[in-house]
Amino acid sequence: MADKTIFTAKVVALKKEKKIIEGVKVETVSSDGRGISRLDGKVIFTDFAVPGDVIDISIHRSKKSYSEGRIDKIQSASFLRTQPRCSHFMVCGGCKWQQVKYEEQLSFKKQIVEDAFRKIGKVDFDSIPDVIGCENDYYYRNKLEFAFTDRKWITDEEVQAGIAFEHRNGVGFHVPGSFSGVVDVDHCFLQPDPSNQIRIAIKEFALENGYTFFDLKNQKGLLRNLLIRITSTGEILVLISFYEKKEEKIFQLLGFVQEKFPEITALQYVINPKRNDTIYDLPVSVFYGKSYITEMLGDYSFKIGPKSFFQTNSLQAKVLYDIVKDFAQLREADVVYDLYTGVGSIGLYVSDKCKKVVGIEQIEEAIIDAKENALLNKVQNCEFYAGDVRMILKDEFMATHGKPDVVITDPPRAGMHEDVVKTLLALEAPAIVYVSCNAATQARDLQLLSEKYTVTRIQPVDMFPHTTHIENVVRLQLKKEE
Repeated sequence: MADKTIFTAKVVALKKEKKIIEGVKVETVSSDGRGISRLDGKVIFTDFAVPGDVIDISIHRSKKSYSEGRIDKIQSASFLRTQPRCSHFMVCGGCKWQQVKYEEQLSFKKQIVEDAFRKIGKVDFDSIPDVIGCENDYYYRNKLEFAFTDRKWITDEEVQAGIAFEHRNGVGFHVPGSFSGVVDVDHCFLQPDPSNQIRIAIKEFALENGYTFFDLKNQKGLLRNLLIRITSTGEILVLISFYEKKEEKIFQLLGFVQEKFPEITALQYVINPKRNDTIYDLPVSVFYGKSYITEMLGDYSFKIGPKSFFQTNSLQAKVLYDIVKDFAQLREADVVYDLYTGVGSIGLYVSDKCKKVVGIEQIEEAIIDAKENALLNKVQNCEFYAGDVRMILKDEFMATHGKPDVVITDPPRAGMHEDVVKTLLALEAPAIVYVSCNAATQARDLQLLSEKYTVTRIQPVDMFPHTTHIENVVRLQLKKEE
């Protein structure tokens, strides 16, 4: 870790009341990945700073107990730093930890879990195992969504260089904190080939043939969004969203994509004239190929369409599900409740080890996928129900399906509703396996469940390298009556 040398910081007044603090030592990182420093009893959060850095900080927000800033200059770089691979680093809102060596990212993520469990959950544990990292820390996503724009983001460096642009059409990711700003991505390191080739080819064809890119502010333009899904089995789904229904232009572009990339398994399109990008309430048309692609997790197949909810890191999802199955310690006669089941992937994955799985999910489209996946895999001991978990888990439901021996819960980032926690406490299932993508809300829920449950196993898993996100699996055991 970084040395204990003490650095004296100095405040320098600049024009326009801008303030710089010089020679600040970065001590650790926050849960959102910013560097943390302390000066005169005040915490300073700095974007893209790394523990061990000695930096000059440009303060852009100051409160009574903390300040927020950006790096003005790195006086001395931490040995934890590495060179980011992406040319869009610090502009794109994606991989915010590319400047940190991957093995150190895993160490910081472990610390995030430990801090949440100690400070929020008051969980009693000797130690948390090291985070299980990804075999591939780049090109690991099976799904990416891009936005077309007629006003691509111009960086400060481009402004200062006085670069003239023939147009500002582009396709890429939204800039954090900007309503309409989109980074025109040259190369993205998140999704394997031919993702980059498909995006660039579509952009170049559109530019050469006079296609209009979407104007978000004025709500006009033909090309709106691009979705690419690539499975570990090699299947590819491409969906292009158009704002306007200009069939000749649409079919001309789709025909080009089909001819240029014959390996595409499912080529689809949707007309979206709404003021938001969501397509879940819109009909999707198949131009070429199938309406879905197939992914494999272990021995199980899953149909994935453009609207499907599915883990975006397929290889690491299998690692995660293997841990869930291990933590569940299932027996042949066990009844499992799989809460927030999504497309039923976890429930189906553990179904060979128990008598029955009952999956509950609020999103009806996901439950339709779950039922189809059960049929696809010839699994007959899984039942799936659409609805709010806290409204479905009533006495009548449990009388019909049996009291669970094991509850598996994988809620969204907000964690479980307090009513769901109360229901689980009343249920008194012998074991709960809690999967979470947010250590803070998981720790909060564990504190509530500690009334009747003890945490017996913990395992963090990294699903998203170069981001601050961390998945964590916990096994809870019902306390024995004294």
